[in-house]
Amino acid sequence: MPFITRFAPSPTGPLHLGHAYSAMLAHDRAMENGGDFLLRIEDIDRSRAKPEWEKQIYEDLKWLGIWWPQPVLRQYEHLDQYKAVLKSLWGGDLIYPCTCTRRDIQNALSAPQEGSEMPIGPDGPVYPGTCRQFSGVIAPDPMPDSVMRLNMRAAIAEIVNAPYSEPITFVESGGGQKETIEVSPEEAIEHIGDIVLARKDMGTSYHLSVIFDDMTQGVTEVVRGADLFEATKIHVILQRLLQIPTPTYHHHKLIRDVTGKRLAKRDDARAISKYRADGASPADIREMVGL
Repeated sequence: MPFITRFAPSPTGPLHLGHAYSAMLAHDRAMENGGDFLLRIEDIDRSRAKPEWEKQIYEDLKWLGIWWPQPVLRQYEHLDQYKAVLKSLWGGDLIYPCTCTRRDIQNALSAPQEGSEMPIGPDGPVYPGTCRQFSGVIAPDPMPDSVMRLNMRAAIAEIVNAPYSEPITFVESGGGQKETIEVSPEEAIEHIGDIVLARKDMGTSYHLSVIFDDMTQGVTEVVRGADLFEATKIHVILQRLLQIPTPTYHHHKLIRDVTGKRLAKRDDARAISKYRADGASPADIREMVGL
């Protein structure tokens, strides 16, 4: 099986040192293993994605000495494929429409049972299931004006009851040695919950699109920051539910500023383009991030 990694930035701002580290690490690992490095543009958030940021992504990566095959997969061009996945989940009563606002969810969670704490999952507070009653409503398609949530209880039941069912696991290689991580049904239901699979302003979500695209592109190792480790548990559940391959995951350290704060796109002072304009070299960037 070929070794395939990818780098999947969103064109919503300048790439910073953290992006440089992730892209160079993924590219290095592909080259070391005689594999391929792919570039994917995650542009489903049309309110924030800008052509000028996408153009700068290409310029920054080429300056860093990274190359990739063409064409580049752009998520916005594949919305119909994500919709088809949602439709199949809808047909299996595995997703449901949700009309709760953030305030509705906060109010529902504001008075937890005595002695218990509000559960926090990969996407924040675990959804209390207010709209789960709409699972199985009769309609031809997912409702376009509603958020669509995964019915985690139904999803786990389908996975667990499948023929030749095995534990929900993934292989983590970011610690230097490969380690098998298991996601229990209890953790999925109680600490992850009914996550959003389609936002009404996008028609999909990061969680759905990323696992579908990794499958489409044949990615065998996902290289990304440690801040996405918990989200990987969501992705493995979806992969098992949709019966698609689970790649190996390599979660790497996060690049932080002098105060220990994780870098974000708003940290323009650490943008790759500014280092380049100030006369830094790709070798300087490698030294800065510890590669």
